[in-house]
Amino acid sequence: MKKNIILLIGMPGCGKTTIGKRLSKELGYKFCDMDSYIEDISKSTVKELFEKSEDYFRDFETRACKELSIIKENIVISSGGGVVKRKENIDYFKENGIIIFIDRPIEDIIKDVDTNSRPLLKDGRSKLYNLYSERYNLYKDYSQYRISNNKDIETVIDYIILEINSNK
Repeated sequence: MKKNIILLIGMPGCGKTTIGKRLSKELGYKFCDMDSYIEDISKSTVKELFEKSEDYFRDFETRACKELSIIKENIVISSGGGVVKRKENIDYFKENGIIIFIDRPIEDIIKDVDTNSRPLLKDGRSKLYNLYSERYNLYKDYSQYRISNNKDIETVIDYIILEINSNK
């Protein structure tokens, strides 16, 4: 694989973190959850950042993208669902990374997403439909690969590895 960063994008609840952790182990890469990274650099929780404003959070997200995109070691990064709201975030990863859209059916996400733990979903599950219509095409447009997350996790990870290795 030529590029040393794999960035996972997709809707909240699509499986980016779960897949990212397992994928990083399979590849022998490090793993980074971008929300945790943002909490480290901001010294605040994601919820606290959003309480100030969404733009305040997005500024830290952009900083995280810039910093993480220059990492020279092999790493899988699980982004937040809204990383695509600023094109510059994606542009940081284009040169040194592979961007994979984890596409999970919205009905599956709604069945098991915990809206209490996600600041943008505090208004309920119906907000997911709004986010889906706002972001879905951005996920498709900004990714090199679209992987359906509608099978067991091992199958999804095998498919990701097959895709990235077949296009070296």
